[in-house]
Amino acid sequence: MKEKQPSKNRFSAFLEKKNIVISLKRYGIDAMSAMAQGLFCTLLIGTILNTLGSQLHIGFLENPIITVKETAYTIGGIASAMVGPAMAVAIGNALKAPGMVLFTLVPVGYAANLMGGAGGPLAVLIIAIVASEFGKLVSQETKIDILVTPLVTLLVGTGLSYLIASPIGKAASWLGRLIMWATELQPFFMGILVSVLVGIALTLPISSAAICAALSLTGLAGGAAVAGCCCQMIGFAVMSFRENRFGGLVSQGIGTSMLQMGNIIKNPKIWIPPILSSAICGPIATCLFRLQMNGAAINSGMGTCGFCGPIGVLTGWANPSEAALANGAAALTPGVMDYLGLVLICFVLPAVLTQVFCLVLRNLGWIRENDLKLTD
Repeated sequence: MKEKQPSKNRFSAFLEKKNIVISLKRYGIDAMSAMAQGLFCTLLIGTILNTLGSQLHIGFLENPIITVKETAYTIGGIASAMVGPAMAVAIGNALKAPGMVLFTLVPVGYAANLMGGAGGPLAVLIIAIVASEFGKLVSQETKIDILVTPLVTLLVGTGLSYLIASPIGKAASWLGRLIMWATELQPFFMGILVSVLVGIALTLPISSAAICAALSLTGLAGGAAVAGCCCQMIGFAVMSFRENRFGGLVSQGIGTSMLQMGNIIKNPKIWIPPILSSAICGPIATCLFRLQMNGAAINSGMGTCGFCGPIGVLTGWANPSEAALANGAAALTPGVMDYLGLVLICFVLPAVLTQVFCLVLRNLGWIRENDLKLTD
């Protein structure tokens, strides 16, 4: 008589059939790397297009092409608005979700990102993973699959968004409160902490830009934030050049250092060089060059994404934003030291310092060949 197969084995076989692999690699590396690509293709590309349009006065990029409920959208604005759906679909694709699950992740991602606030990307990551896997579980299991699969995916995803997206956003705001505390310290220590914390937030799957905007982070604190963000982006771009060449230089240097999150999970030591660089560049920015971000507060958390950080500093010199004016800023005529500080803090020092630290860690064996390789 044939023995009855244990239920555990049947369940494992069912998960295998559905291509559900519960592992750190699948969820922490593959899904997060894909999410960063979704972020890059929408929010960051949109930011770059908006920056080009406004700074170079390119009509078709600068002018709105559609208005929805009194909100005008440029081409870049439309791209940026779709960041939640793009991240969710990218995650579903990394998890090998079937078509109907993948398509239903569009509203799931939109809801999770919208409700998550500053923690939107992290909310999308968690919720899209759960919704994808539930959708895969029921996919093609009934004769009315065309109804069941999208319903389950949508209800699980939006239900989770309602329950946990806002708390995730509040957790991300905790980092904002820590940053705000750091801004009250003396310039030297403030420069170190703000630079390191905002730089870390930039690379994590949370929104450093949203945090800086919410805190109205301008002035010296905004300058320290710019320094930290540039150290992460320029730093990772330069230190990974041997693995990723010019494509990686561009995608990280003017895109996002979040592309490295999958590699950071595999080997956290690769994060040491840009963090150390942030700790050095922050106080140099605040104490030596007195670098201030008096443009829009959101630019304090953008780094070199579309060159928004440096451009925010430049525009803030002549035309301080309302947030900067409220914090006591005034227009100024920049001198040689101002321009020198901007170039050194945003580009030169992040590249040089991070590369030096990286070479030391490579010689120690802490960073190995291809540890910084981006997935295709």
